Amino acid sequence: MRSIFLFLVIAFPATGVLAQRGGGVKWSKDGKGYYAIESNTLVRYDLPDFTRSVVADAAQLTPAGKDQPIAVQAFSSSDDEKKWLLFTNTKKVWRLNTRGDYWVLDLASHSLKQLGAGRPASSLMFAKLSPDGSKAAYSSEHNLFVEDLGSGAVTPLTADGASRMINGTFDWAYEEEFSCRDGFRWSPDSKRIAYWQIDATGIRNFLLIDNTDSLYSFTVPVEYPKAGEDPSACRVGVVSLATGKTVWMQVPGDSRQHYIPRMEWAAGSDELVLEQLNRKQNDAKVFICNAGTGDARPVYEETDSAWIDVKSRWSDDPTGWEWMNGGKDFLWVSEKDGWRHLYRISRDGKKETLLTKGNYDLITIRSIDEKGGFAYFMASPDNATQQYLYRVSLDGKGKMELVSPAAEKGTHSYTIGPGASYATHNFSNHSYEMVSEWVSLPGHKTIKTNEGTAARGGRQQYPVRMFQLTTDDGVTMDGWMILPKDFDSTKKYPVLFYVYTEPASATVRDAAGAAGTRLYAGDIAADGYIQISLDGRGTPAPKGAAWRKIIYRKVGIINIRDQGMAARKILQWPFVDTSRIAVWGWSGGGSATLNLMFQYPDIYKTGIAIAPVANELLYDNIYQERYMGLPQENRDDFVKGSPLYYAKNLRGNLLVVHGTGDDNVHYQGTEMLINELIRQDKQFQVMVYPNRTHAISEGEGTSLHLSHLFTAYLKEHCPGGGR
Repeated sequence: MRSIFLFLVIAFPATGVLAQRGGGVKWSKDGKGYYAIESNTLVRYDLPDFTRSVVADAAQLTPAGKDQPIAVQAFSSSDDEKKWLLFTNTKKVWRLNTRGDYWVLDLASHSLKQLGAGRPASSLMFAKLSPDGSKAAYSSEHNLFVEDLGSGAVTPLTADGASRMINGTFDWAYEEEFSCRDGFRWSPDSKRIAYWQIDATGIRNFLLIDNTDSLYSFTVPVEYPKAGEDPSACRVGVVSLATGKTVWMQVPGDSRQHYIPRMEWAAGSDELVLEQLNRKQNDAKVFICNAGTGDARPVYEETDSAWIDVKSRWSDDPTGWEWMNGGKDFLWVSEKDGWRHLYRISRDGKKETLLTKGNYDLITIRSIDEKGGFAYFMASPDNATQQYLYRVSLDGKGKMELVSPAAEKGTHSYTIGPGASYATHNFSNHSYEMVSEWVSLPGHKTIKTNEGTAARGGRQQYPVRMFQLTTDDGVTMDGWMILPKDFDSTKKYPVLFYVYTEPASATVRDAAGAAGTRLYAGDIAADGYIQISLDGRGTPAPKGAAWRKIIYRKVGIINIRDQGMAARKILQWPFVDTSRIAVWGWSGGGSATLNLMFQYPDIYKTGIAIAPVANELLYDNIYQERYMGLPQENRDDFVKGSPLYYAKNLRGNLLVVHGTGDDNVHYQGTEMLINELIRQDKQFQVMVYPNRTHAISEGEGTSLHLSHLFTAYLKEHCPGGGR
């Protein structure tokens, strides 16, 4: 389940993009510069002086027989930076534009050639140059291919790919919940390729119905394993380019009752390392696999009473394996001591060293500088709404060092180059203090300040108050609040709560633009509303594993109680009008909105639930089973955590909004909710957006219409202003 974030962000000037991964800095291999596409030209900037040089001009990026250069949307290079892989004509696969056309620019031969020229247009995925720069591999229509860059010869490496037999990429659930998209890896010696094969033939289709785009309606099938349904079978193979034969890794267990969310070459060309998660995702095993024989040797295991997070939860990039000491050690993130910490583990799993010591959480890893001897990571030991860059020695000795400027209180973010010599740095806080710059590390010296970074979206900004509130249950929650314009403490005002509350996202951050109501059409503060959001237990705040995992098997119960109990405290404030209390949220926040309206009808008088999960049994198995267990074992938890169970209690004004083309949170759940509310003779309103996805953004006028709908409903049923 993915949250929908509706806040301003500090815009960093576009400087090129990482292949297949969207925006960001494309660092040079030595970390002393970066590359960018500017005006159809590939350029390099050398740091710290930002000396600009042209790598390839527009003419070099123009295919033979064409009069326009290709529109480069992402790019990567060979290790020697002499060959460049250019991604263009991209198409969306579920969330991201990961399908398109690839061209190879060879600076030495001054050539520009298209990969897979005989394949269908925009059908190539995750193309990668071999480490020796002589070949490229790619996935197309669920099969893997290798192409010789000299001769242009294309060799298929798999032949059984089909709509449900997926080689080198992933199915819907793996992509959505593990962030697994790129499903193959070159061996360091360029002689073999390791890849995932996902067998989704046993996954039933969920049919989205399109009633508007043709005379007769038609269905759009999505392979979607709902909670309680078996996952896709998964295995990892190594194919030899010389023989074309695949050796399958002999990972033990039923391939339909476990997941393999991580796989990489094990610091060499003879072995793989992979992580296996059991169906409940509370037992993680690390295997070293012989690439030639498939023998899988377990070297490390971790268990948890709730769940174990995968790499995408603590790293921007779910690929890669952090090897140290020439492959003799690797880094591992674990919450086994109650905090999310970084460990150094020997290759055989017998020795481990805790690197990040203390009662604090690692939020994300930013860089591993083995040569310098440090790991750089984000953390915030003293304030869970903020984040700062720290570093710690890779030998486990010494204390963590603050790298971010101590005077800049708020939220920092970094993109650090290889070698950790330079980085981009963004900072902001709720007071709209902002910095966007390039810095040298570890001294954090500014080498360039970016201009025009304080994007405000054309909206009037009002003071944001960060606060903490302790409920009668003894739970202390972080929150933000924006008071109405010309606030008069002797009057009573309506409150609009923004909620999410589930493990996928937090809503309270000390960052510019993180507070506010982006859907509101107009000036909500001038219209007299108090805006509030609070993060309770179960949200992914850096407050320790106990805070995050207490929600296990209690999604829809504990998180909802925390919000309700906090609201009861707020209703005691003398300037709050208890007859005008509204709540809204999207996705998991839509679910929370429904649960709050139904479980605490005495508090919440108006609710706007967008794309909600009304029945937890309808959502995908990876997400729902991770946080709730298996329906076969504890179905009652799913039932009693679902808004559907409490719908009979509705007393207030409810608007439910959903897109019928939502492949993530199916409109099916909203129809079940509608039926239950009808059965209970409850009056409510529904807005259906035909064929819109979970974002409800497709189609001319959709976003504006939703904004106006949201605003009109709130004004009608929870009018603003002090009384």
